Amino acid sequence: MSWYALKSFNVPAVDMRVLRTRYPLAAVGIGCASVAGSSLWRSSSRKHTAAAPFASLSTSASPSLKEVVATDKAPAALGPYSQAIKANDLVFVSGVLGLIPETGKFVSDNVAEQTEQCVCSKFPLKASAKRLNRVELAEVLKNMGEILKASGADYSSVVKTTIMLADLKDFKKVNEIYAKYFPAPAPARSTYQVAALPLDARIEIECIAALPKA
Repeated sequence: MSWYALKSFNVPAVDMRVLRTRYPLAAVGIGCASVAGSSLWRSSSRKHTAAAPFASLSTSASPSLKEVVATDKAPAALGPYSQAIKANDLVFVSGVLGLIPETGKFVSDNVAEQTEQCVCSKFPLKASAKRLNRVELAEVLKNMGEILKASGADYSSVVKTTIMLADLKDFKKVNEIYAKYFPAPAPARSTYQVAALPLDARIEIECIAALPKA
């Protein structure tokens, strides 16, 4: 950098007239250093001008598109989230509880019946309490199925599920119901016991599905 050329140094006493005559660029020893420093600065400036700063960091990425999936045939969201989101040919279904969409109430405190309600494909609007429970056990994965249907997918489109249980002792019971609607090759899956679930639910299920190719 050119400011180093201004560093002071000792120069012995000389005849200035002789220096000016023989070495016009070297008067008092500073001229050469200044000229050299100026040349270095100009050279450095040209290099920086030639290459645009941060050129390698520039990117041109289009924003990812996402679409909200909503249906009144499944329970409404309990907070600031969507029932599902479609993005990049995938459907991300939020955690689903075993609630009756029309009432927002649980079908039962029984984890098996809640599982049925979480994922079954149909739900009769008119049925006695006794009949209703029987239908729930036969109509698996209702709420999740309705959300998948609204997105253009179905159970066969699901590639990953996550099950959250209030008590892992219900694992076997859930598997018996789950297997009816996810036969081989079944989706990838994770199952966890959690400390608590919204509304004191016994089970919550979320999933990811791949949209069928048009």
